[in-house]
Amino acid sequence: MPNTKSAEKAMRQSRHRREINLKAKDAARDAVREVRKLIKAGEKTKAAEAIKKAMSALDKAAKKKVLHKNAAARKKSQLAKALAK
Repeated sequence: MPNTKSAEKAMRQSRHRREINLKAKDAARDAVREVRKLIKAGEKTKAAEAIKKAMSALDKAAKKKVLHKNAAARKKSQLAKALAK
């Protein structure tokens, strides 16, 4: 447990940031899963719409430094490649 007021505040801030980061990470992960599921099911038109949302979620996560920018770019590339197949 924190011993000082500043340590208490730091703990609160850390907890709050963690919640925000997890939401961004979960949104990106869920969007990617949705695209992969649609591609696997063979629904190209729905997958094309979902890929836009996934790329946006990945970009937002990278912008907030929840995901590394190269990791986000790699995942976007993989999704686009899978959709084109």
